[in-house]
Amino acid sequence: MGQTLGWVGIIRLGLVQTALGAIVVLTTSTLNRVMVVEHALPAMLPGALVALHYVVQLSRPRWGYGSDIGGRRTPWILGGMAVLAIGGFAASVATAWMETNTAAGIALAVVAFTAIGGGVGAAGTSLLALLATSVDERRRPAAAAIVWIMMIFGFVLTAGIVGGYLDPFSSARLMTISLIVSVLAFGVAVLAVWGVEAPSVLPSEAQTALPEHSRDSGTAFRTALKEVWEEPKARRFTIFVFVSMLAYSAQDLILEPFAGAVFGMTPGESTRLAGVQHGGVLLGMILVGLAGSTLGGRTLGSMRLWVVGGCCGSSLALLALAFGGLIGSSYPLQLNVFVLGFANGVFAVAAIGSMMNLAGTGRESREGTRMGLWGAAQAMAFGLGGFLGAAAIDFTRMIFASVETAYAAVFAAEGLLFLTSALLAVYVTRDQHFQSIRNPRQAFSDGLLHEVYSVKGERIG
Repeated sequence: MGQTLGWVGIIRLGLVQTALGAIVVLTTSTLNRVMVVEHALPAMLPGALVALHYVVQLSRPRWGYGSDIGGRRTPWILGGMAVLAIGGFAASVATAWMETNTAAGIALAVVAFTAIGGGVGAAGTSLLALLATSVDERRRPAAAAIVWIMMIFGFVLTAGIVGGYLDPFSSARLMTISLIVSVLAFGVAVLAVWGVEAPSVLPSEAQTALPEHSRDSGTAFRTALKEVWEEPKARRFTIFVFVSMLAYSAQDLILEPFAGAVFGMTPGESTRLAGVQHGGVLLGMILVGLAGSTLGGRTLGSMRLWVVGGCCGSSLALLALAFGGLIGSSYPLQLNVFVLGFANGVFAVAAIGSMMNLAGTGRESREGTRMGLWGAAQAMAFGLGGFLGAAAIDFTRMIFASVETAYAAVFAAEGLLFLTSALLAVYVTRDQHFQSIRNPRQAFSDGLLHEVYSVKGERIG
């Protein structure tokens, strides 16, 4: 690997995530509300558009592969941000157009959300690949925490500022604000990545890693993707990402309705409850970032501990919610939700840190393709998770007479899904230090040496 990024470089790349989040939050939250409330359109319309942007992100492996063979990630990051910025502004124009010409507005929205999905996929995948190849292993947990937290910061900052300028609402004001946000976000991304990436991999060198018979054709990508999928760790981790992110996202759309239907919370109270959860998420992320980088957490083995712990903690918190709903108003719901958020934050950052560690494991010049494969699995899980969680509530309410029992069944199922994710996490990394189960003595020796050197704070091999 060429240049190793310091903390300033990591924070600069985190600003790209902030810029990305600033555009995305307008399209998934503000425009969602305008379509449903101001334009009185069916809620399934913005739901379908958001799902579309996740579907487009299934192309993430292709974007990652493109940055692999190009030898540089920066053009793909900026290209993706440019497409995202254009798509974000076009989405606001489409939403405004729906007021006077619904069909034309929807048609433009389809194009805009397709661009949004493509932009997020290209920029996000290449950014994570750049972090994976440019950040020292000991700093990766903190780097994962930084970029994720800065993306959330982009959500919060934009929502807070834009919310103040949108009133009194008008379509013209919406388009103006969207244009300003898109231009500023792209400008921030350009300044953030300018000069960060060193030309450590020349295109000609990257090209030599491609299959000889298909170097300049679409077959090359299919071959590269097939090679990555055939790597046991990459394949196992893809399955883990899908299952764990499905469990992670399935709770999003049902937690606030649960608080209202079972605990009688008002909309304002349930919104504050969501804030409690997000506070827990941020604390969990910060803990893993600090502990993973300062307490000897340099290897995938330590990240595995955090991943498994986060999954198990999330599982227990969801199972507790299931029982809490059956107990009723005396149950400490806020504490339970905070613990759930904390465990979710631990899991999320540890999973991203594991991605960064595993991206360079296997064939060379495939980091972007691996990140793309895992990003596609995450996008598919996120696209399905919210829908399946909400649909599960509808289904269980048809089966059970009690709404408390219906929610308990769904939360319990999500808890079991997280427990399955913990088992998958162990399976994915089981041979990281114990190289061969066929040689127990050598496996024990390797494991013992790893623990000894870890205590000393030294690096192995």
